[in-house]
Amino acid sequence: MARPAADSLEELFKAFPALLGRAATPAERNAFNRYANLLVLWNRAHHLTALKNRAEMGRGLFLDSLLFRALLPRGPLRVLDIGAGAGIPSIPLRIVEPDLSLTLIESRRKPVSFLRALIRELAMPGVTVHHGRAQDVVVELPELKAVFDIALARAVGRSARLVEAAMAYLRPGGRLVASGPPAGSATPRVDWQGLSEWKTVSFPKIGLSRVFLVVTKQD
Repeated sequence: MARPAADSLEELFKAFPALLGRAATPAERNAFNRYANLLVLWNRAHHLTALKNRAEMGRGLFLDSLLFRALLPRGPLRVLDIGAGAGIPSIPLRIVEPDLSLTLIESRRKPVSFLRALIRELAMPGVTVHHGRAQDVVVELPELKAVFDIALARAVGRSARLVEAAMAYLRPGGRLVASGPPAGSATPRVDWQGLSEWKTVSFPKIGLSRVFLVVTKQD
C-alpha cells in the first residue's frame, strides 16, 4: 500500500540546510527513512513514543534531536546518551555525524531491544547499548567512568540526579547537554552548584528555538 504523501520525512529533510548548512545526502535520507519505518513498526506493539506516524516522528523526534548539534564541538567525540529511549537524540545525531562514538544507556527493556534492532538495521559501528540505570551502569562498568566528551539527555528537571550521574561519565572539561523547555518558557531551577548555564539555540529560517542546560565538568 502506498504511503500518504503527508506521512513522510520531507519536513525534516527540508530543514537540513538551515540546521546543517547543507542538503541531506541520499545515505542520510535512507537511514532516517529506515529508522522511522522501524519505529512505526515497533510502536504498534510496544508504545515507544506517543507519536504515531513518520511525519510526527520526523518533526517531534528527529528534527528536535538535530537541534543538539549546535552545542556539540566539531570533530570525533565520545558521546553518552542517558535515558536513550528510542535513540533520541543520539542516533539522529550519529546519522549526520558519523565520527561520533556512541554509548546509550536505557533502563527499560523494550526500548533496549528496539535500540539493538535499530543499530543492526542501520549497520552502525561504534554504537553500544547498556541496559540499566545510569547510576548503576558506571559502577558495574568502571571503564566508562570519566571518559566521555559529551553526555546528552532530554527533559531536564529540577533534580540534580541527572547532572550527578552524567558527571561520573564525563572527562574533566566534558559537558552535559540536556534539553529544556521551548524558548520563551520559564526554565526550571536545577539544584546544582557547579558550572552550568542555559543556552538558547535558534533557527529563525525554520521557526525553531530550544533552550538547553549545559553543565561543564570541572577538573
